[in-house]
Amino acid sequence: MQRLGFLFFGLVFCGWIGANGPEHAAPPKDTLPSTISLKDIPLGLDANRCVPKDNPITEAKARLGRRLFFDPILSADGAVSCASCHDPTHGLAGQARLAVGIKGQHMHRNAPSLWNRAYGTSFFWDGRESSLEDQALRPIESSSEMGGTIESAVERLRAQKEYTVLFEAAFTDGVTASNLAKSLASFERVLLSGNSRVDRFRSGEVRALSDNERHGLWLYESRGGCWRCHSGPNFTDESFHNTGVSWSERPIDLGRFAVTNKDADRGRFKTPTLRNVALTAPYMHDGSLATLEDVVDFYNRGGGKNPYLDASIAPLGLSAEEKKDLVAFLKALSGE
Repeated sequence: MQRLGFLFFGLVFCGWIGANGPEHAAPPKDTLPSTISLKDIPLGLDANRCVPKDNPITEAKARLGRRLFFDPILSADGAVSCASCHDPTHGLAGQARLAVGIKGQHMHRNAPSLWNRAYGTSFFWDGRESSLEDQALRPIESSSEMGGTIESAVERLRAQKEYTVLFEAAFTDGVTASNLAKSLASFERVLLSGNSRVDRFRSGEVRALSDNERHGLWLYESRGGCWRCHSGPNFTDESFHNTGVSWSERPIDLGRFAVTNKDADRGRFKTPTLRNVALTAPYMHDGSLATLEDVVDFYNRGGGKNPYLDASIAPLGLSAEEKKDLVAFLKALSGE
């Protein structure tokens, strides 16, 4: 079972570091664990999540955010919730190749997993937001996602007695746009997953991994070079890289370049976490790779050639058995 956790104090306060699928049916139900721990951090994760000074985590905020996350009230037509794209039964990621928003509109990127975004330093595939609070509101006002405005969403919440009570329990000033963002962000900060078999192996439980999985770990840390981007406790450097995914498609999605307007950022996208990666297919920002085997094959042949390809991306020369072992290791990163 995945674990929801709070680091209640010591909370360490710091600056912000902060093929298309079918149209949505009813938004997914809340299948996450009902218990919220006030102190436990799963094995393998950093104990110190950076939390903004003006939004310390409380149980009231996180539970309100959880309720909002699964409620389609935030969308203009009452049909789409946050969970519609970030499905708890699918690793809090999207099942469709490309995310599907209001009235069946297909977006141009895959919905990534929300596990462990408490450790994020920037958000969205192109890193256009620097905090979970800012990220949380963007889908509400996107014409292709929830199709409304922040103001109209707040008005709908104020019209619901149950929500006015919940907001007043969590905040002194009740239902506001800022508090809507803070509650959703607080919920996202308790979505923690760790204690994978890889974590247990690294903590000294040698038999937690099979021989093939241990060999996959060795490949990950040596010839595969995966650690260069998927580093640290959350298996991501929280940076941006051009791997050549979708470069041959037209129009080209230039990723980070659209935010910075720097040539060096053409085709660069956020490095996703590898935790629970076995649960979150399809892969890459455009959902173009259906399986982990496809992902390993992609990197084994040196990514997608283009003028801005990261210097670290090159053919790996892995054998068929080595590729299987690397996939086995990746599957062992599923948390409990």
